[in-house]
Amino acid sequence: MSAKMVRLDERQRALLEAASQADGGSASTFVLKAATETTADVVADRRVVLLDEAAWRVFDGALQGPALEVAGLSELLTSPTVLDDNPPASGAQR
Repeated sequence: MSAKMVRLDERQRALLEAASQADGGSASTFVLKAATETTADVVADRRVVLLDEAAWRVFDGALQGPALEVAGLSELLTSPTVLDDNPPASGAQR
């Protein structure tokens, strides 16, 4: 793959230059960094896991079995959090 110039209007160019200066690098470095991070996110969201027949049976068996009780998980998921309207008073025990 070869590097190509990207056509930008003046507003886009100014925004890119401001962001790259704030990041402390060149516009090329900024674009490459942003593109690479976005690419990694896209690829991570689309991973395919291939299993042979034996591995599939183990995986499928785990999915078909009963759910396991995780100590404290139910309490954690039902306890008030800092995002609730009335969070616990500072220093209060949960």
